[in-house]
Amino acid sequence: METMLTDTHCHLYAEEFDADREAALQRAAEAGVGRMLLPAIDSESHERLFGLCRAHPDRCAAMMGLHPTSINDNPRWREELALVARLLDAPPEGVGAFCAVGEIGLDFYWDDRFVREQSEAFVVQLRLARRHDLPVAVHTRAAWDAMVRIVGEEAEAARAEGSCLRGVFHAYSEGVEVYERLAATGDWLFGIGGVVTFRKSALAETVRRMPLECLVLETDCPYLTPAPHRGERNEPAYVRHVCEKIAELHGTDAATVAAVTTANARRMFGKCEGATTRNDK
Repeated sequence: METMLTDTHCHLYAEEFDADREAALQRAAEAGVGRMLLPAIDSESHERLFGLCRAHPDRCAAMMGLHPTSINDNPRWREELALVARLLDAPPEGVGAFCAVGEIGLDFYWDDRFVREQSEAFVVQLRLARRHDLPVAVHTRAAWDAMVRIVGEEAEAARAEGSCLRGVFHAYSEGVEVYERLAATGDWLFGIGGVVTFRKSALAETVRRMPLECLVLETDCPYLTPAPHRGERNEPAYVRHVCEKIAELHGTDAATVAAVTTANARRMFGKCEGATTRNDK
């Protein structure tokens, strides 16, 4: 496979990789993963994120955003949101331009007491992305009805101003109907990860019905490990298994899926997406 893969959503800076981060990067290279896009969570992990991007600017690109669960039980969440805005205005030295506003969104799975706060932060960050002409990386868990509503409202407001919402629905796991409703609101791609490889995964049938032109690959490592590595820590090298599963579902080869999804990522994330071809055979 000559086309390199892009892991559009991974947390390689997480503590789970402290013992073997460089080895994980090497394994990713050997698996054909040329670029990794790293979403922010909150200020507690910013320096880890920035440090990895400074160390590997040719392979790692940072996003900037406030994760919805970092709002829960956090009396200083508006200060965190203000920090996101400042960093988007002036990225840290050596990190380069942020490739997206993310990881943002709604998550009512662990705690549904913060619907108002999460919704406010999500809308603010969608508007920050429009101001900076950046895509968004959107996290959704147990909140799809609210997600569809807010995205629809913000998409309408964007159109009224002559702009468009764009980005990736990270770890997409819903059905075709929700995909079609969301796709109609803006310029959206859908991040497919390890769940599609799970036995009896309902997502597999959904992905079979989604065109390759709307998909990108991701791991969300160290979480959501694909088969055949379930039960282990996930890592960027395993995005190849997602690529192979999507190829199987679409009746094509992995090289085709790699080429199309890499092109999709490059279009959405621009120059931050990085290299696309391998020099080795």
